[in-house]
Amino acid sequence: QVQLVESGGGLVQAGGSLRLSCAASTPGFDKYVFGWFRQAPGNERQFVAGVDWSGGSTYYSDLVKGRFTISRDNAKSAVYLQMNSLKPEDTALYYCAATAWRTVVSDSKKYTYWGQGTQVSVSA
Repeated sequence: QVQLVESGGGLVQAGGSLRLSCAASTPGFDKYVFGWFRQAPGNERQFVAGVDWSGGSTYYSDLVKGRFTISRDNAKSAVYLQMNSLKPEDTALYYCAATAWRTVVSDSKKYTYWGQGTQVSVSA
């Protein structure tokens, strides 16, 4: 069982930055691939970024590439999402998710464990 707790969301002006954190409680943290997803009201859940078990391989949605950076610290059992140059369209509930797949996948159905989410709101 993997429990995930996100933090770091908030309200920021367009062009600003936020850093999301995901704390995981599992003895096998480095066995999982992690992803960040987001969901705005009325929209489907959307893949944002993913990182493999070592942190050496990352993958991003075209919507955030060049602005967001995903990373992980296996010693701290934590995953991060650094978000820069935020836009109003980035406003959403952001979720951390974990999967036992050996490579980064963008399909939310392949992720087994999910956090409760942290709200990110970007004002114009």
